[in-house]
Amino acid sequence: MKIVLFDIDGTLIKAGGAGGRALDKVIKDMFGVEHACDKVSWQGCTDKENFSLVFKYASGKKPSARQFREMELQYLNLLPAEVKRSIRSGNYSRLNGAEKFLAKLSGRRDVLVGLGTGNLKDGAFIKLEPSGLLKHFAFGGYGCDSRHRSEVLEKAVERAGRLAGVKISPREVFVIGDTHRDVEAAKEAGYHSAAVLEGFGDRRLIMRSNPELLAKDFSRLKPWLIWLGLEKDPKGVRRGTYICPDSPIEHAHYGRTGLDLRDIELGMKRLREARKKVKGRGK
Repeated sequence: MKIVLFDIDGTLIKAGGAGGRALDKVIKDMFGVEHACDKVSWQGCTDKENFSLVFKYASGKKPSARQFREMELQYLNLLPAEVKRSIRSGNYSRLNGAEKFLAKLSGRRDVLVGLGTGNLKDGAFIKLEPSGLLKHFAFGGYGCDSRHRSEVLEKAVERAGRLAGVKISPREVFVIGDTHRDVEAAKEAGYHSAAVLEGFGDRRLIMRSNPELLAKDFSRLKPWLIWLGLEKDPKGVRRGTYICPDSPIEHAHYGRTGLDLRDIELGMKRLREARKKVKGRGK
């Protein structure tokens, strides 16, 4: 059983800044501070991180549990109108090929398609609903599960395992995002990683994070299906790293990124070990 997890913003859809506008309005209502979201860097962050960052920028302190819940409720109340605003202005769109790719995957019995997103669960559904893509997803991991993206992915896999009634091996999990943080989170959890370049991520940072597959979008499905192991490589060889269209770049990786593949894997191993130690202290 293969598990394929998709990020939302910049990976499946572009909501035209609806989330940022809704959160800006929340912060303005609470503190009178305008355009707070423009003052923080939140590329690839979870909503829990984003809310904390803008709250601290506006107030100088971290939100209490009550304040955080108030932010969530106000945000979710404002988000539908902001999504509709993006649709009316023509700034809401699906990534090229996303519908065809999801339909192909969700039609298979050996694949479970889920979400691995930093969005709050309700926020994820609000953003996705107009796209018509929501019907393809039976489970997911969300920004309300954790502020750490790797834990969001792990929660999605846990839910997939319960849904399928089997234990899911990390080697059968494939994560697709649009930022270096999506790639890094997948690696930290021990999963496969891929990235699209038509999203919101920094191309240089994505390249340095070394996803196994790098593509503009989903307009050409064959490389994606080969990466997932659902179709055979036409050249009859197993290639671990691709850059579309279909060119292996393992030999060129160091020149493109300044990093050696082994160095990256060792770094992720150290990160996982450090995370286990921190969890151990918190028990």
